[in-house]
Amino acid sequence: MHDNIEKSKAGDTLAVALSRASGAGGSASAGGVYTTECVGPDGKIKWSASSHNLVVNQGLQDMNAKYFTGTTYTATWFLGLYGAAASNNPVAGDTAATHAGFTEIVPYSNATRPACTFGTPTTADPSVATNSASPAAFNINATATVGGAFLISNNTKSGTTGVLFSASDFASPGDRTVASGDTLNVTYTFSLDAA
Repeated sequence: MHDNIEKSKAGDTLAVALSRASGAGGSASAGGVYTTECVGPDGKIKWSASSHNLVVNQGLQDMNAKYFTGTTYTATWFLGLYGAAASNNPVAGDTAATHAGFTEIVPYSNATRPACTFGTPTTADPSVATNSASPAAFNINATATVGGAFLISNNTKSGTTGVLFSASDFASPGDRTVASGDTLNVTYTFSLDAA
């Protein structure tokens, strides 16, 4: 059953239709990818995973509100982890305050959720924003099973305020194990494409 869930999430994208007063139309699509790399205490890569995200409804509304209606904006984003996918299934209705679809886990010594610091978006089509120049690093201090990651505007570990933008299960084979001494480096890449 988990494989079916991952396959349905793998192609999740946001499609937005734009039109001008003259009747000419256009469209845009958007999507994100989480890339996670687990580095052991010896400095060797233990595993890596890339998976497409689910941009939740709260994230879509937040993007539209800030860009099209000019609400207060912060460019500060953070990454979090959630547990085994057998018990976690992010859904479009998840929010920072209520996310029955997944449970955050905090097997890391960082005082807060690591920052997701985006570089300047590219001007090409697609326009890409990513934190690949400075991946968010989780300093693992306990053995745990990690099922995925999420992007949120609140840095408090297990905090439930702010905006949940997106979440993603790890691609097949799914859940991954981390152990004390590991470093989990997470990159989020978001693309907007004039489709």
